[in-house]
Amino acid sequence: MHNNQTVGKIGEEMAQNFLQKKDYKILEKNFRSRYGEIDLIAIKDNLIKFVEVKTRIGTSKGMPYEAVNYYKIKHLERACQYFLLKKNLKNYKLSLDVISIILNGKLEIEKIDFFENINS
Repeated sequence: MHNNQTVGKIGEEMAQNFLQKKDYKILEKNFRSRYGEIDLIAIKDNLIKFVEVKTRIGTSKGMPYEAVNYYKIKHLERACQYFLLKKNLKNYKLSLDVISIILNGKLEIEKIDFFENINS
């Protein structure tokens, strides 16, 4: 049996590799603030992506992306705004995204979905 934290870390590594294969540079991982945590922050050209990663083994508890509800999105938006202020980043296009990963029992990718601009 795998615990949620282990599965989450594995998923974040897979999501990072997924973004890097699409030529994104990872600016930060697990950015924490009082407003919440952002799993991955990536940049390519003039676009900054704030990425929430959800990973599950199988779908018995539903699809991973279903855990990103209205309230989670609002927390993520506040954390994103704080990151931009703290790092003094301006004049970038922004995207709040979800990478949803389903693993099999051997912790191999069964399915990966990439949802872009979830708050627009």
